[in-house]
Order: sequence, then structure tokens, then C-alpha cells
Amino acid sequence: QVQLVESGGGLVQTGGSLRLSCVAFGSIFSINAMGWYRQAPGKQREIVAHITSAGGTNYADSVKGRFTISRDDAENTVYLQMNSLKPEDTAVYYCNADISRTSWGRSFPYWGQGTQVTVSS
Repeated sequence: QVQLVESGGGLVQTGGSLRLSCVAFGSIFSINAMGWYRQAPGKQREIVAHITSAGGTNYADSVKGRFTISRDDAENTVYLQMNSLKPEDTAVYYCNADISRTSWGRSFPYWGQGTQVTVSS
């Protein structure tokens, strides 16, 4: 059993900052890539940021220079530091992790339950 638990969402004014955290719990052998996605009302879920097991990162154009993804493998945690927030960043943010539960099995994607981020104008 593997569970991803997000925290850190909330209400913030334009220009403010938030830091999201996502911890993976359960029977975990290794965590490969991790990422943050978001879904605004009436829109499809989109990728925000991605980080590989080697620490390589990629960002959506809309958040480059404002958001930073990082991970702490000792704590099975991925973070998303969000600065200079805009109203268009308002969405439910989901973390995703590609997890192997054994040394011999393949990895599978797991999702968190989502955390609401609301940016007021």
C-alpha cells in the first residue's frame, strides 16, 4: 500500500508565496520521477513541474522563474515552492510519483488527493 499526502495549499494574495509538500507513505523500494500537476475549474489537468531521480527538472512555461520543484529522498518528499503567485495559478494541485514497491517489480504512478491553491486579485 502506497499513499501520497499533500499539504501546504491555501489562500494567498497576488504576489504571495506558498510551499507545497507531498510525502509518500507505505511499502516503497524506490521513487523515480516525481511531479506536480494542477487542475483549474473547467480545465484539464496540466503538468506544472517535474523532477527526475537524478534531480533534473522541467517546468511549464507559465511557471518558469516563479516555481521551484525539489525533493528529499531520505524523507520520500517532493516540494513545490511557488513565488509571485497570480490569480491564474488558482487550481487544485496534485503530486505524482513513479514508485517501485520491490527491487524486482516495475514502477507504477501514484497520485495524491490534491490540495487547493487560491490566489486572490
